[in-house]
Order: sequence, then C-alpha cells, then structure tokens
Amino acid sequence: MVIKQEPFVRYNEEKVADNFTVRLNAEERVALDEAKKILHQSKDSTAIKQLAMIGTKTIQDQKMLQFLEVVLNNYRKNKRLGIVDFD
Repeated sequence: MVIKQEPFVRYNEEKVADNFTVRLNAEERVALDEAKKILHQSKDSTAIKQLAMIGTKTIQDQKMLQFLEVVLNNYRKNKRLGIVDFD
C-alpha cells in the first residue's frame, strides 16, 4: 500500500537539521579562506563546522581553561582599576 503525500506538507515532525546564516566581513572572509587552506577543505560550511569542533575541543582542554582563567581575571582586574586600553 502506497501512502499518498501532498506537496508542502510536513509528515515528519522531527527537525532533521539546524541551520543559520553567517555573515562575514572582509577580514573574517580572509581568515576563513586561510583556515580552509590549512584544513584542505573547499566548502565553507564544512570548514566552519570543523573549526567549531576544533575550537570546542581547544577551549575545553584543561591547559586552555587555565590560560583563559588568567586572561579573563586580568581583564576583570584592569576594568576595575580603570585600565581600559592595553597595548
């Protein structure tokens, strides 16, 4: 028995994929293109996904967490002391 399906009617309520739009300025485009070369990936979306995975694993690493803690603590202290611009 064949189930007749009407066009433009959702028969599956599960959301299969999540998508969003990313707008890049000129500098971000250059950075993405350089990362694509390093990753040997020609597709923008796949490169962004791979960079997101790498970034997630990097910032969750214990050594990186300690580094971020020091940097953010310095930022907080500088802001409290009125040191806004640091070269």
